[in-house]
Amino acid sequence: MFDHIGFNVDDLGKSKAFYAAALAPLGMQVLREGEGWAVIGGPYGRLWIGQLGLAASPIHFAFRADDRAAVDAFHKAAVAAGGRDNGAPGLRPKYGPEYYAAFVYDPDGHNVEAVTFSAA
Repeated sequence: MFDHIGFNVDDLGKSKAFYAAALAPLGMQVLREGEGWAVIGGPYGRLWIGQLGLAASPIHFAFRADDRAAVDAFHKAAVAAGGRDNGAPGLRPKYGPEYYAAFVYDPDGHNVEAVTFSAA
């Protein structure tokens, strides 16, 4: 449905490093960057971050993962890159019987999620 989502951040360098590391297990990487902005993307869309105005109020967004191992790897990489845990990898049956996800706060307090509906 979405091609990309974008928002301003407080510290572009810190946020770019966080997202590049956290999203690498989901097949994403820095695709383009310019003065005050960067685009990180892969098979499931793109994330535009910039420092071209006021940082956005905290939001929640989720990236689709191929399987549970990718969700686990996302969580581990995001925490290692400075993210704060907001929900370890696991089933979330209140969202659906196969909803397996992990949640991490990014450097600006955004709730970033990786999710899969794969049984493996």
